Amino acid sequence: MNLSGWYPIFLREMLLFRRKLLKPGYLVSAMLVPLMYLAVFGLGLGRSVRISGGDYLSFLIPGLVAMSSMTNSYTWVASSLNLNRLYFRTFQIFIQAPLSAGAIMVGEVAAGMVKGLFAALLLVIMGLCIPGSFRVTPLFLFTMVMNSFMFACLGVITGMLARSHEDTSTYNNFFILPMAFFSGTFFPLDRLPAILKGLILLLPLSHTNIVIRKASMDGEALLSLLVITGYTLLFLVIGTRLIRRYTE
Repeated sequence: MNLSGWYPIFLREMLLFRRKLLKPGYLVSAMLVPLMYLAVFGLGLGRSVRISGGDYLSFLIPGLVAMSSMTNSYTWVASSLNLNRLYFRTFQIFIQAPLSAGAIMVGEVAAGMVKGLFAALLLVIMGLCIPGSFRVTPLFLFTMVMNSFMFACLGVITGMLARSHEDTSTYNNFFILPMAFFSGTFFPLDRLPAILKGLILLLPLSHTNIVIRKASMDGEALLSLLVITGYTLLFLVIGTRLIRRYTE
């Protein structure tokens, strides 16, 4: 697969992202939802709830990091690609340029990853400033990067399939929002009935939440990493094919 030419696409998105960073309200808007969850669930319940012998806040922060990296990586790519394709018509320039579908895919996904990781790192810094047992490990960082990459790939699929900007919200309500609440972000999956837990383990974010809370690699973490890798490759292949077959 020829990936040469991905950088100009990535650079274009980064220049647009830099303009957003200069707006006073951008950081607040990017952090508003995770901060609300942190304040309501973490600071409100953190002192009275214990999970696996630890404080609830230290359990919650990794889940919020996974959720934030998912939401921001996915939303950035899905919305940007959809708008560029249907309204601004700049995506058609990429298609007409001597660029491979793989190069376009990599450029868009890399840009989505940067936004997702940016929002996640803000939460990590905040978590480290709060007294508790929250710690950042190499496995934590690797999982955060993999999660951003996976959902940025999914964002490409949504951006290519959506027929209007409203469609992106529909996909978000049916796929991203349920994952945010039912994939172990706010509570351990072990407390769920076996049938419901089996269904939830089909969601990719569930496996991110499993790995990101591990202090070191073990059998469960390895299995979840394999599932995450499988979903990532699947989304990557589907997204690349949708770009290659684009005829609109």
